[in-house]
Amino acid sequence: MWRALAFLALLALAAYGATWVADHPGTVTIVWSGYEVATSLAIALIGVLIAAIVVGFIWAIVRGIITLPEALVRGSRDRRRAKGFSALSRGMVAVGSGDPLAARRHANDAERLLGAEPLALLLKAQAAQISGDREAAEQAFQRMVDDPETRVLGLRGLFVEARRREDDVSARAYAAEAARLAPSVTWANEAVLEAQCADGDWGGATETVERRASLGLIEKGLARRQRAVLLTAAAQSREAGEPEAATERVLRAVKLAPDLVPAASLAGRLLARRGHLRQAAKIIETAWRAGPHPDLAKTYLNLRLGDSVRDRLARADTLARISSWHPEARLAMAQAASEAREFDKAREALAPLLTDRPTVRACLAMAHLEEAEHGAGTGRAREWLARAAHAPRDPLWIADGVATERWAPVSPVTGRLDAFVWKTPMEVLAGHDERTDDGKGSPVESKPEPMPSAVIAPPMPPKSPTVVKSATPGPLAAGTGTTVVFPDPKAAESAKADPKPQLVG
Repeated sequence: MWRALAFLALLALAAYGATWVADHPGTVTIVWSGYEVATSLAIALIGVLIAAIVVGFIWAIVRGIITLPEALVRGSRDRRRAKGFSALSRGMVAVGSGDPLAARRHANDAERLLGAEPLALLLKAQAAQISGDREAAEQAFQRMVDDPETRVLGLRGLFVEARRREDDVSARAYAAEAARLAPSVTWANEAVLEAQCADGDWGGATETVERRASLGLIEKGLARRQRAVLLTAAAQSREAGEPEAATERVLRAVKLAPDLVPAASLAGRLLARRGHLRQAAKIIETAWRAGPHPDLAKTYLNLRLGDSVRDRLARADTLARISSWHPEARLAMAQAASEAREFDKAREALAPLLTDRPTVRACLAMAHLEEAEHGAGTGRAREWLARAAHAPRDPLWIADGVATERWAPVSPVTGRLDAFVWKTPMEVLAGHDERTDDGKGSPVESKPEPMPSAVIAPPMPPKSPTVVKSATPGPLAAGTGTTVVFPDPKAAESAKADPKPQLVG
């Protein structure tokens, strides 16, 4: 629209000029070297216009002749660059499809045609990775580190290669340098946090979490939860030698995450030792409302060492009323009532837990009750112990396929922070407590098999990279055959794929 208006304006201006010249006739006289040329004004203007056009054509020809060598060189360079990017594209496809020979051939072509182009170096590193040539891959990543524009990318590649050869010292150094150069890089922050947790540097890990939250790398809620976990871990490490420092940290953790069971339980113990029973009870009751847990019940029932069994029974009744008689509250009530010699009350508390398939703890609670009431070695006690050997398991702390009765701030397999979740292990770990039939109509009790108290998980290689199949190579592919391994410092998802948790004592 605007172009049409501009064209019409110029056309009107030219028409006005032609009309003006026609209305003001005149003569133009040129005298040069004894010659005199006289013509009208309109013809003189046309002559000047033709002369300008001729001079312009001559200048264009001269300029073309002068710049011809440069144009030839630039055209050759553009064709070479186009071939290089074509080789680069084919090489990326070859890496994604797992063809090491084609990937290396195209990588060499791309490097020859493009030189030190970052994508060419990346392709060369990926081709070396899927070919199993780790030395060539590290050399390519080292060349990236030498270039300021690709330094962080090269550090990530070197970090992944160091992890693959289990060189934790070098991997930490690469991650720390990348975090220093680019504070917002997620993988470097996660690797630094993992290293700090592995070293027990809870203060440094807390600072890392706060920095990630300030940069917007993690949500504020997740940051609060991670800070609470780290403060709880720091308090646990100081519980014996520095109780005051441990109390200060665990109270901050409870403030950040009131439902964090380890923090609430530890805070209850530390405050009870200092005589702050009311505050300790309030913290445990708040966590109990969010999710009943046996550690909370144990701490709550033993807040004051001098309490009688009746006092502990009253506390168990408080927990039961708070949680509307949750199964954990019933187990705590049964234990307290059995210690108080109120066996009928203990049986009443356990009765709803025994209707369907009682768990291990419910069976053991009944066995303990029978022994307390009728003495050790009674038939009923032995029967409940036998049922416990085949009963479904109770909830445990589970993280990355490892199940344990004790909480830890990080996963023992992957080093992931706040990995443990309180849940029931897979049913495959539990047996049946049903009676079998001997074919004659009479039930036969199955022979109990001894139940191991702990199953030690076999050693697993820590910090393994995540393995995925992809037709599009990632920024740092590694692996062999047709598998491309992308660097993933967390490496937690691969551990989650194991559906069978392993028990540790």
